Amino acid sequence: MSDPGGAILGFDVGSRWVGVAVGSVLTGHARPLCVLDRERGDVWGQVAALLEAWRPHMLVVGDPMDPDGGAREATLGAHRFSRQLQGRFGLPVALVDERHSSREASVALAQARREGRARRREAARLDAHAAARILQRWLDAGAPPPA
Repeated sequence: MSDPGGAILGFDVGSRWVGVAVGSVLTGHARPLCVLDRERGDVWGQVAALLEAWRPHMLVVGDPMDPDGGAREATLGAHRFSRQLQGRFGLPVALVDERHSSREASVALAQARREGRARRREAARLDAHAAARILQRWLDAGAPPPA
């Protein structure tokens, strides 16, 4: 059984990569976890392993929109991923506006590199950092209920 004050996993869904982050309502903090390569291996098997390891009570998926808030092709893919998560694993899933999350993650990584806090290999995990930004938005919004 999952702990309602425990872990939450966040996902930034792309055509090739799925960034994953972990966070908690108790700490109010999210951090990058890993990146899944959709072209290599069983992504759903990897997601199942993450769910087994972290035992989240909630999942958050980035909802990509146009700058004006409209849907685009990536929106359909993220919504499909969200439905599959809920259907396969039976956990509540919330969609969170992800506009600018990749740009914010890129800026934060660049700053960390300048300050010597980020290693080069971390830059390759941009999608995980974007997932952390998405999950942090959800936490900062007071952890609203799933859509």
